[in-house]
Amino acid sequence: MVNKRIIIALTGATGAVYGVRLLQVMREQAEWETHLIISSAGVLNLQHELNMKRRELYALADVVHDVNDVAATIASGAFRTEGMIVAPCSMKTLASVAHAFSDNLIARAADVTLKERRRLVLAPRETPFNLAHLRNMERVTEMGGIIFPPMPAFYGKVKTLPELIDETVGRILGFFEIEAGDLYQPWTGIG
Repeated sequence: MVNKRIIIALTGATGAVYGVRLLQVMREQAEWETHLIISSAGVLNLQHELNMKRRELYALADVVHDVNDVAATIASGAFRTEGMIVAPCSMKTLASVAHAFSDNLIARAADVTLKERRRLVLAPRETPFNLAHLRNMERVTEMGGIIFPPMPAFYGKVKTLPELIDETVGRILGFFEIEAGDLYQPWTGIG
């Protein structure tokens, strides 16, 4: 039985693997319903980075929304969700969220998430950050959003790239109190 909904968006930043892995892990969460949005640049990255087709990504989600459908259910605060994750998050999407410029469904759903005081996690993928990026991150943080750049932690002694990806995915899902198995080793101290 589904009793919780979460929105997962992929944008044109590098790191499509984070959004894909989030959806894969969420498929195992029977009580959760995933709502997917992907930008056109996100589709290009999906194909380039993972050699994955749009339909393959769509198959991982419970509900798929067109990025241009600003009248979708998730564009309204009346449609109850537990929150939203944008992974990867482009600097364009970060700027749209920071300035409430709801020009597509990703930015609109993020705006709704913030206005309804729901959890919003953005995983920005850009280095190095310029001052505009940092100020936009500050604005989103001041509005209640969480900025979570996918920076790996090495204390868990990960040995493979999939383990690094799972560490980030597990920590992001932790913000929503989603138990996702043994995706990563939390810090337990030394000794």
